[in-house]
Amino acid sequence: MGKVRVRFAPSPTGYLHIGNARTALFNYLFAKKSGGAFILRIEDTDRERSKKEFEDEIINDLRWLGLDWNEGPDKGGIFTPYRQSERQDIYDHMISQLLGDGKAYKCFCTEDELERIRLQQIANGEPPRYNGKCRDLAPLFARSYEVQGKPHTIRFRVEAGIVEVEDLVKGMVSFDCDKIGDFVIRRSDGTAAFNFANIVDDSLMRVTHVIRGDDHLSNTPRQILISEALRFIPPEFGHLPLILGTDRAPLSKRHGDVSLKSFRERGYLKEALVNYLAHLGLSYGEGRDLLSMDELIDGFSLDRVASSPAVFDIDKLNWINSHYIRNCEPRKLRGLLLLHLVKAGVNLAGKGEDWIEDAVDVVKGEASTLAGLAEHIKMFIEEVQPDSEAHAVLKETGTTEVIKAFKEEFEKESSITPGSYKAVSERVKARLAVKGKALFMPLRAALTGRTKGPEMEKVLMLLGKEEIIKRLQKAVS
Repeated sequence: MGKVRVRFAPSPTGYLHIGNARTALFNYLFAKKSGGAFILRIEDTDRERSKKEFEDEIINDLRWLGLDWNEGPDKGGIFTPYRQSERQDIYDHMISQLLGDGKAYKCFCTEDELERIRLQQIANGEPPRYNGKCRDLAPLFARSYEVQGKPHTIRFRVEAGIVEVEDLVKGMVSFDCDKIGDFVIRRSDGTAAFNFANIVDDSLMRVTHVIRGDDHLSNTPRQILISEALRFIPPEFGHLPLILGTDRAPLSKRHGDVSLKSFRERGYLKEALVNYLAHLGLSYGEGRDLLSMDELIDGFSLDRVASSPAVFDIDKLNWINSHYIRNCEPRKLRGLLLLHLVKAGVNLAGKGEDWIEDAVDVVKGEASTLAGLAEHIKMFIEEVQPDSEAHAVLKETGTTEVIKAFKEEFEKESSITPGSYKAVSERVKARLAVKGKALFMPLRAALTGRTKGPEMEKVLMLLGKEEIIKRLQKAVS
């Protein structure tokens, strides 16, 4: 086998699912580790559901993750075009070849007929498959139906036997052709069906390894049969374990929005998602949860992929994202946060870049996502409603006196400096004979609406004297 060539072939019928993002990443890592080519192919033969906007979003998501392809619809390549909707002539030629060789035939069964057959088979406890009604249809009848304009599909003729596949993840897998039945390779609207277009393109584009999700395992024998009928050499197959939710069901919309777009909008950093996805179903070794892209490429191996499903743990992802946020340089983090600040309705008028960077640096340990950080920065710009714990503190006996004393002492300060908190606190402590939580908790609750958060010295510096006095006056009132 020559140079390794892998492909990621999404269907633009929706936003990129987090599981498909992992598939793209694994293909990319495999290609880079092998010194091979990573190809992007758009499988848009589903005319009704495929949308250009979804294709654009998928491409944007892949670029955001840092996955760069060698060939694709936007780059071209020696096997262009890379959209299946533009390759119909190729499929028609291959289907004509199969029809001429007697390895495919025209099927005139209606959807209602097929549904009745399917339901009857299920009722009989049989696996649903086509019963071969049109398999040996006399040519005279077939021509008559065509003259009448009766819609038809093209089915591949499956002969009895066993298809064996040495899967790169699962090992040897066998399929009984009797349970497959003759399947459609061209729909009644003239478009090529998934299994046909998929293997034809893989073969013509010289794809050497097909790395995809476990849900495609049942497609493999069909694609191998097509490949053999067209005298192609099939690629090697590796099927990745499914990603499950914590309820052990396949990760889907029931678990919330699991599109990569959603994670981006919630403020997950690409470094965190790449790291987390790279470890879903694959072990890099104990203590190696946070790796650079180069380290992920160097340590990647299909031999390390587990055969059992991986569970999507949002808490683990949040932990990883928190790490990257905490270690992100303030100026870069400011740039990443601007969109989230705008979405959170934060009015940055009058706030310079230095102030924003200082605010980012203060709160970056307080949340696991950029959206969460934006909410924390918001509290320095506009008053927030006290949470239940802060509300309880503000209702305690003696709290009003402490807040009033702080207000009066801050009014004596010409400006807020790093030493203001200690100086003012000492004066309030001596004045009211209070200390510990009774001293500092009312101040925090009044200024931030929370009982936990960044160091008070930094909070005061960001708020400034005027805003501090304003909030303390409101708390007293």
